[in-house]
Amino acid sequence: MKWHFDDFIYGSIDGAVTTFAIVAGVVGAGLSPGIILILGFANLFADGFAMAAANFQASKARNEFIQMKRKQEEWEIDNLEDEEREEIRDIYRKKGFKDELLEEIVRIITSRRKVWVDTMMKEELGLIEDEKKPVDSSVSTFVGFNVIGIIPLIPFIIFFTIDSNLNSDTFLYSTVSVAIAFFIVGMIKAKIVKKSKIRSGIYTLIIGGIAATVAYMVGYGLNFLVLNENSNV
Repeated sequence: MKWHFDDFIYGSIDGAVTTFAIVAGVVGAGLSPGIILILGFANLFADGFAMAAANFQASKARNEFIQMKRKQEEWEIDNLEDEEREEIRDIYRKKGFKDELLEEIVRIITSRRKVWVDTMMKEELGLIEDEKKPVDSSVSTFVGFNVIGIIPLIPFIIFFTIDSNLNSDTFLYSTVSVAIAFFIVGMIKAKIVKKSKIRSGIYTLIIGGIAATVAYMVGYGLNFLVLNENSNV
């Protein structure tokens, strides 16, 4: 299996955001840590698998589409050679080449079938073949989702084994740990795309923080409404 960090980052950010959003929502609703763990792990495995499956299907569909277009270009080169050669000429004419140099480029490209097809795929259709296997992409996504997504649950796992009651410090530890995880994931992403690590870390932290805040407020608001409703009954 070949590891793909872009899919790992994609899965890890989603895993951290959704799991911590669940934690924040359940804490906001005032439910027990047992419920937090149940919903958290259900999210990890169910949503993680769903993301991996979706990534697999998307990658597979893209590869199949590219292969279909490649076969189409191969057929056109075999059956519409003059028209396809003229398309190569037009492509490089628009790039500024002309006269003898243009004709030499056309001759070189069209003299090798694979180069000809590759050029049409990239220049005409804007498609670049990806060597990534769908299985590798999906596994990288699933691992990233679960490895980083479990971080918000770790404090609850530890404290639940000690005391089944929800401790206010538990949520604080969960918040701090996931904030660090967001920041580290953002820095890893920045290293891959060669961007500012600090800026990317802060940006990822802000996204996760907004998702968690919204989830907490929804949970808290629903809990308040339910308690109000019960008190009026």
